Amino acid sequence: MRIAIYGGSFNPPHIGHAEAARAAAETLQPDRFLVIPTNTPPHKELEENSPSPEQRLEFCRLAFGDIPGVEVSDMELRREGKSYTSDTVDALREQYPDAEICIVMGTDMFLSFRSWYRWQHILENATLAVLSREDFDRREIEKFKAELEAENGARVVVIPHTPLPMSSTEIRERLRRGLGADDLCQGVYELIIRNGFYDAKPELPWLRQMVMPYLKADRIAHVTGVESQAVMLAMHWGEDPDAAAVAGILHDITKAMGKEKQLKLCQKYGIILEKAERDNPSLLHARTGAALARDRFGISDEIYGAIRWHTTGKPDMTLLEKIIYLADYTEPTRDFDGVEELRELSFEDLDKAMALGLEMSIEDLHNRGKEVFHDTMDAYNWYKNVTE
Repeated sequence: MRIAIYGGSFNPPHIGHAEAARAAAETLQPDRFLVIPTNTPPHKELEENSPSPEQRLEFCRLAFGDIPGVEVSDMELRREGKSYTSDTVDALREQYPDAEICIVMGTDMFLSFRSWYRWQHILENATLAVLSREDFDRREIEKFKAELEAENGARVVVIPHTPLPMSSTEIRERLRRGLGADDLCQGVYELIIRNGFYDAKPELPWLRQMVMPYLKADRIAHVTGVESQAVMLAMHWGEDPDAAAVAGILHDITKAMGKEKQLKLCQKYGIILEKAERDNPSLLHARTGAALARDRFGISDEIYGAIRWHTTGKPDMTLLEKIIYLADYTEPTRDFDGVEELRELSFEDLDKAMALGLEMSIEDLHNRGKEVFHDTMDAYNWYKNVTE
């Protein structure tokens, strides 16, 4: 019986890890292939805002789940203290005394093998299965392989493999810069964004794709326009353009939902409504949209506020809140009397633009026989006062 084990912190597991596992499975043809995330890595500290061991276990189930024969094991998570490979080998040896245990590892781990805890004990009880990192590493791998075999009686298998040029460290940095969606399986990436692990920002093309199913076809041009207008305003006024883009993409995420679905979301997220909000479904999407966006995409409080107030406005709004309110009103597809004046003013004086936009909104509601919500009146009075 042959048992292959592939361990690591998997923080996070990326498509390179999955490809390595596939290559190892094809070469070794094990009877069991165990992917084993560490509890506490012995050779490095996990950086702040990393997922818990249990969450990394779930990451691994998603990342390796479609590889035939691979099992994700929690055996190191159930063991307290640092996760030493020698202890894992001993546990498997006790359960399968006659099995060949193969430890799958990359080039760097192999070349530093003599620094491992109880490395000689490991060689007595396991075969090393080495994934070659680059073509030029092969000579160095073969040299060290020969040393271990001659001096320590090691059993070493070199696995032909052209690895993807990526590492978890690099991917964590990319995630912080709003990149990395293509480096991870969809399920892992969604969980990272939803929970804000590694201070990750959503990749904008991915976010646009995720939002599309929520939108009606005739709403897409508007949402695209709000995003572009918000980014221009953010760059003009010194706000984070990525935050503006995210808020713009997400601001109407529940707009297409009917009243009943809106009310169910309010119940789900503990949103307490006033009577006027219950009677006017058009007011609900800003509140439910902000809550759904935070639940699904882990948005910041700042972006939450921008979505929350983009319909009614409120007194003393943040810079991002004002940008999204005005971008929603002045995006390129908007065509009504006074929109050009409002567009120009939004690049000259944001508070005066807010006062004008709120005044226009109130006038429009009156003309249509609609009640003006008190948040809008409060906002208008506030901005009228600060601009006089």
